[in-house]
Amino acid sequence: MPAVTADLLTLPRLSSVPPSSVARPVRGIVTAIRTLEGEGFPVRRPFPGIDLSLVDPFILLDQMGAVEYAPGEAKGAPDHPHRGFETVTYMLDGVIEHRDSMGGGGQITDGATQWMTAGAGIVHSEMPPEYLVRSGGLFHGVQLWVNLPAHLKWSPPRYQDIVPDRVALITNTDGSALVRIIAGELDGHAGPGVTYTPIAYAHATLHPEARLEVPWRADFNALVYVLGGSGRIGAEQAPIREGQLAILGPGDHLAIQADRKPEGASPTLEILLLGGLPIREPIAHYGPFVMNTREEILQAVADYQAGRMGTIPPVHGLTAGSTP
Repeated sequence: MPAVTADLLTLPRLSSVPPSSVARPVRGIVTAIRTLEGEGFPVRRPFPGIDLSLVDPFILLDQMGAVEYAPGEAKGAPDHPHRGFETVTYMLDGVIEHRDSMGGGGQITDGATQWMTAGAGIVHSEMPPEYLVRSGGLFHGVQLWVNLPAHLKWSPPRYQDIVPDRVALITNTDGSALVRIIAGELDGHAGPGVTYTPIAYAHATLHPEARLEVPWRADFNALVYVLGGSGRIGAEQAPIREGQLAILGPGDHLAIQADRKPEGASPTLEILLLGGLPIREPIAHYGPFVMNTREEILQAVADYQAGRMGTIPPVHGLTAGSTP
């Protein structure tokens, strides 16, 4: 980690925050639980136990791995449905292969992001390719679920495949941190992801003792999740480490400082910066469906069971590692 790197001296720089700018304070820090997903691949999940109104419009955040699979061990998520929201899959290391009931498919690998709007409903699978199952290897990614407001939950399904060289790269004022903007805008720099719900999503790498100060929209909430390493965050400079999520209060900018000697295996502080405009609508959430009412959830289950969300067509003649 990470897959996308750059010469920091050549990148555009964030503006210096003015002396009057207020760093967002820490409202709380949550340690992710460890659980298994799909066929049994390990994830860290920080959202259980959090009041969803604090993270609105986000529904779920999973850090998948990092895990080094031995030959024959790699696992994924076989055919399953979604309705009412968007899934954002960001792969740092390794590869995952997706197929869906619209006949689409492809691979997400090494710094790429797939933005899938489930909308009215889709069935898809996320599996390791056969060559990875045979050989084993490193697997590390993140999946984020972004809610849709009621009037957009029935949007047609769509994909955005964001290849690594499309991600916007910037650095901090002294060139000691790399920020990859996947979606939204930071200090006038825009990422390539097109979102129904206004959000900001970025992955930052801070070298030891680096300080990152990022101007932040006042009407967005703000979350920082640590993928690796350790540091301090917020106006209070609260300690934070790998597998922890900080929920920040109101203010003008995010303030993060990397430790001189990061905890864990990572030599740098690796973080996700997340924020969005709260939707503030009722949420009915059942497994892979995120709607507004219980009746809509029952309809989603019935539609899936009746095959109205489609099925993934069989694939013939594929060789190991090929893409459908």
